[in-house]
Amino acid sequence: MLGELAHIGRDPATNGYVRDAWSAADLELREWFAGEAERRGLGLREDRNGNLWAWWGDPSRTPGVVTGSHLDSVRQGGAFDGPLGVVSAFLALDRLREQGFEPGRPLGVACFTDEEGARFGVPCMGSRLLTGVLDPERARGLTDDDGRTLEEVLASAGRKPYLLGRDDETLAHVGTFVELHVEQGRGLVELGSAVGVASAIWPHGRWRFDFRGQANHAGTTRLEDRVDPMLAFADKVLAAREAAVRHGVVATFGKVRVSPNNANAIPGLVSGWLDARGPGEDAVRALVAELGAGEEVGEESWTPVVDFEAGLRDRVAGAAGGVPVLATGAGHDAGILASAGVPSAMVFVRNPTGVSHSPAEHAEEDDCAAGVEALARVLEDLCC
Repeated sequence: MLGELAHIGRDPATNGYVRDAWSAADLELREWFAGEAERRGLGLREDRNGNLWAWWGDPSRTPGVVTGSHLDSVRQGGAFDGPLGVVSAFLALDRLREQGFEPGRPLGVACFTDEEGARFGVPCMGSRLLTGVLDPERARGLTDDDGRTLEEVLASAGRKPYLLGRDDETLAHVGTFVELHVEQGRGLVELGSAVGVASAIWPHGRWRFDFRGQANHAGTTRLEDRVDPMLAFADKVLAAREAAVRHGVVATFGKVRVSPNNANAIPGLVSGWLDARGPGEDAVRALVAELGAGEEVGEESWTPVVDFEAGLRDRVAGAAGGVPVLATGAGHDAGILASAGVPSAMVFVRNPTGVSHSPAEHAEEDDCAAGVEALARVLEDLCC
């Protein structure tokens, strides 16, 4: 099934994936999801925020158990981040049906929209809008690199932007959510296990730093006459690394935008996006405050620490075969739902190198199969 998706949004020059939300690649992936739901006779629904739900059973009668993930990618991302969770959800359902299992509760497969935030800058947008964490007016006004607003993009895709916002009807259908995901790190390698369960998600956020200067000719402006914001940005990049070490967190400027972005011109404006996260919120906030002193800084997203509910976490770990439990620094839709009061858990599949958000991201076929089997057992337990 992953092979069926391999060509969609793939950059032949890098073998990485570019699957921005609501792009042609994303729309093709959504069609694939709909086709997989139809092949299995599942009831398909797209909610008011663009998230897709495929149901075995009627969740309007009683809240169901949902599994799944997302299909969009970071730019130049890998093949497993997101799609492995969606594919494994369908295959776990197939596995249960092959064994003659009849769920006592409705069983759903979900595909959340714009989990990565690559296009509009806010991660987990679909689940944030669903739960009311993200203001819909703000969401409609977000712009992509071409200056198009989310409102414009949704309208061109045949959706209704005015419907964005908290969706209590859809939330009422979700009794429990379990997200399978490739691990984005080497925790399971060190633990010697193909599968694990998440204990917590570190607090994390994104901040935009603007450095202003004076655009001018790169060849005729004397060094002493230059007001070059790239120098201030470069200092901040180095300062972020040093501050991260002191505060015991991780931080990087992963995105930069230069204006006017001419090779023969001194920039007039440099904007850099800081990603910072760590085991404690206070440490992350302290780092941002230190770096932001005297600068133009805007917080674009923030996710507090998510401690998955211990009872459900331990039940999932037991049903999956007594697998280890570990924390992660990567954000996920499961974390957004858990923070909004939806009982949620995560199953991880081992990543042999720990590399993620890269074309080199990988998971062995046997480990993926173990993940499907573990997820099937978890769903069987939760649906009884």
